[in-house]
Amino acid sequence: MIRPEAVLFDCDGVIVDSEGPTLALFVEDLAAHGLDLTQAAFEEGYLGQTVEMVARQAKGAGARLPESWVSDFYSKMNEMLTKGIPLVAGVAQVLDQLDQAGIPYAMGSNGSLAKMQITLGQHGLLDRFRAVLSGQAIGKPKPAPDVYLQGARACGARPEACVVIEDSAAGARAALAAGMRCLGFAAHGAETPTARQLVALGIPLFHRMDDLPGLLGLDRAA
Repeated sequence: MIRPEAVLFDCDGVIVDSEGPTLALFVEDLAAHGLDLTQAAFEEGYLGQTVEMVARQAKGAGARLPESWVSDFYSKMNEMLTKGIPLVAGVAQVLDQLDQAGIPYAMGSNGSLAKMQITLGQHGLLDRFRAVLSGQAIGKPKPAPDVYLQGARACGARPEACVVIEDSAAGARAALAAGMRCLGFAAHGAETPTARQLVALGIPLFHRMDDLPGLLGLDRAA
């Protein structure tokens, strides 16, 4: 791969290891409101969406959600995340290598800005990104490309010269719609529902964050 002008990261499951606990919370809460899903079924059908998008889809599938469910769920989720969420293994070293190579990077997530302030803030990462962007706050969440196009602009990079690191099909579609190259992070192997969705979109997978610098050409001379 040609070295990128900028790298654009998703947040949950790519930078912070928050996806497992958050998915479990979704499954538990939806079950309490009449929609029983396995975690694999939730991952396949809902991963990468905003809480608002999950609510609309879950209601369509039969969940009996009160009007306050979205705000209630955000409160539960943020309380859980405040207790501590680790970084994905190897992420700190990847950011260090990008800094050393002079390659800027930005964050593009469907999560709320408040959520990212909690998860990234725990690790002092908020100021390391050229921009921390929320598709939800922009009003055009993934799979719309806007969050990644804004990230490219913040980095002063051409969209076609950016690489996006994603772990969901919605995010990969956003990257492709933005005209960007995309790599799929599949920490739990190639046979998970989301990994299969990424492969179906033609997105190459990698499974260890330690492998990313090599995939970005950072192990070669500039």
